[in-house]
This record gives sequence, C-alpha cells and structure tokens, in this order.
Amino acid sequence: MAPAVEWLRADGLTPYPEAVKTMRARVDAIRAATAPELVWLVEHPPLYTAGTSAAAGDLRTPDRFPTFAAGRGGQWTYHGPGQRTAYVMLDLTRERGRHLPPRDLRAYVTRLEEWLIRALARFGVRGERRAGRIGIWVADRRTGTEAKIAAIGVRITHWVSWHGIALNVAPELDHYAGIVPCGISAHGVTSLAALGIPASMEAADAALRAAWPEVFG
Repeated sequence: MAPAVEWLRADGLTPYPEAVKTMRARVDAIRAATAPELVWLVEHPPLYTAGTSAAAGDLRTPDRFPTFAAGRGGQWTYHGPGQRTAYVMLDLTRERGRHLPPRDLRAYVTRLEEWLIRALARFGVRGERRAGRIGIWVADRRTGTEAKIAAIGVRITHWVSWHGIALNVAPELDHYAGIVPCGISAHGVTSLAALGIPASMEAADAALRAAWPEVFG
C-alpha cells in the first residue's frame, strides 16, 4: 500500500522561488519513491505568475508586484496574503478509483475542481464550473453576475503533479487589477470575505482537508 498523502502548512509568507524549488525537490523524491505525496499549504507575498498560455498584454501594471514565469498551465494569476495556495504533488500513475484513472490529466483537473467545490460547500457557498473557463465560480442569480473564487493551474512532470489551486479566503481583491486574471476580462474575482463569510485561513485549511478524502480517497 502506498503511504498516505502528507499535509504540510508553511508559516508566514513563502517567496515564490522558494516554493518552486521545494516543489521540484519533492516531485523528484516522489518519483524516486523516497518521499510521500504532498499537499503543501502556503501563502505568498503579493506577486503575479504567468502560465504557459499567458499573453504579455494581460499584465496591465508590470511594475506593481514581482512577476514570475510559473511553467504551469493557464494564464496570469495573482497570489498574495489572504489567499490559500495548495500545491498538490501526486503520483498520477497510481490507481485512485474510477473517478481518477492513472495518467488522466483531464480527470485530475476535474478532481481538483470537485475538491474546491466540496470545500466551499462547507461554508455554504455554491462553487460552480464553467465550460471553457478553468477555476471555480460563484454566481449571483439575482443580478446575473458571477465571479471567480478559486484558480487552478497544474504542471505534470513524469506523471507527478505540482502547482495546484488557489482559494480566495480574504485577499486584497484590488491587487487583481494589475492583470487580466486567467485571460478573462468579462468577469471579476471574489473571496469568502467579499461574500460576507469571515473565514479564517485555519478554517479554509480544515475545509480543504475534510473534503480531500471525499474526492481523492
């Protein structure tokens, strides 16, 4: 039997280059079977990262925060205090049940979406998917508007995943103004705090951890 997935929570704000270095090392260790799979919970100082599909013109204010080429899928995103980033390092060659067959990237992203949806449900928030738009959305059916509450961006190296998800707990939403988030200008971003839910980061972590076995076993 494979060892259980390890959960770690970083204290303070983790510099982005340090996070990338740590993830790379863990991916190598998972491949070598010298370390267990990992869900690593971090917060970053304010910064923008560019995925492999990021358009240069979608970085609206290049000098506002540091920028990094992330090497993950997707476009521009923001990371900062009050946002829970969960870096997920899994061996995707493993058997995990019918909802996540081995070597199935599409199924893996769907499982990440489901994980976020179930975690949000614990706060009474209905997170939703949108065709053609990655991430999790919150709809206000009274006004016909919607906003993104969580982003997903993954990278796969020799069938080990890294990067992961970013859930807006209580970040400074105006920091998103420096980019076109995920290349989508027609819709905004939101957070649990903006929805009137005063969740702590610890509560968000607890919701993510409780939803994990429901989705990944």
